[in-house]
Amino acid sequence: MITKAEIDNLVKEYETEEFIKDDPVRFPNRFKDKKDIEIAGFMASLVAYGRRDVFTKKLDQLFNLAQNEPHNFIINFEPEILGDFNYRFGKPDDFAQIFSIMKELYKKDGGLEELFKYGYNLTPHPALSHKGRGESAFTMLTTVTDYFYSRAKNPRQGFYFMVPNPRNGGAMKRMCMFLRWMVRKGPVDFGIWNFMPASDLLIPLDVHVARISREMGLLTRTSNDFKAVLELTENLRKLDHEDPVKYDFAMFGYGVNNK
Repeated sequence: MITKAEIDNLVKEYETEEFIKDDPVRFPNRFKDKKDIEIAGFMASLVAYGRRDVFTKKLDQLFNLAQNEPHNFIINFEPEILGDFNYRFGKPDDFAQIFSIMKELYKKDGGLEELFKYGYNLTPHPALSHKGRGESAFTMLTTVTDYFYSRAKNPRQGFYFMVPNPRNGGAMKRMCMFLRWMVRKGPVDFGIWNFMPASDLLIPLDVHVARISREMGLLTRTSNDFKAVLELTENLRKLDHEDPVKYDFAMFGYGVNNK
C-alpha cells in the first residue's frame, strides 16, 4: 500500500498551475468573474468524457458559440445559438434543454451555487448525521439533478448522460470534479464556493482513478460506482481529513509515473 509520504509527494509534484493546460479545468480558468467561472465549469463538466483531445476541441467550439462570455450566454440563451452543436450522446436539443434550464436557474433561483447550497443544507452536517458524509453528498447531488429533471421536456439519453441521476448508483465523476473546482482552493481549483468545506467533497472517480487507487491499496470495491467513491474518499480522509480530494492529483501523477 502506498504510504502517506509517497502520495503527499505526488500531490506536491502535480498540484501545480502546469496541470491546468491539459485538463478541462482550463476552460473555467479563462475567467475572473465568479458567475463566469462556475457556469464555464459546469459547461465543461457536461462534455468532459471520452478522449480528452476530442472533448476539449468540442469545448473550444462551445465556448466560441458562447463568445467566451458564459454568464451572458446563459442569461440570454436561445436554442438557435447552438446550431447543430453536438457531442457524442449529447444532441443539440439536449444541450438546449440544459442551457434553457440554467437560464431559468440564474434568472429566478440565484444560480448554480444557490442550487448546490440548497441541496447541501437539506441534510444535517455530516458530522451530525448517523449516515455520514455520503448521505449529505447524495442529497445535494439528487437535489441538483431533480431541479433539471423536473424542468426538462421529454428529455432523451444525452440529457440524462450529461446530468446523471445519483439514484442510479453511478460514480457521478463529472459532478464531483465540478464541485472540486468550485470548493477547493489551490493552484488548480478556484475555491469560490464556501457553503461547504473541502473535507466534504467526494473524489471524482473514473476508470483511471479507480485502477490507480486499487494499485495503491486504497480501494477494494471492484465496481466503479458511488459506493466505490465513498470507500475511496473515506480512505483518503484517513490521509488528510480536511482535504481528501487533493489526492486526485496524486492519482494522476502516479499514473504518469507508472505508464
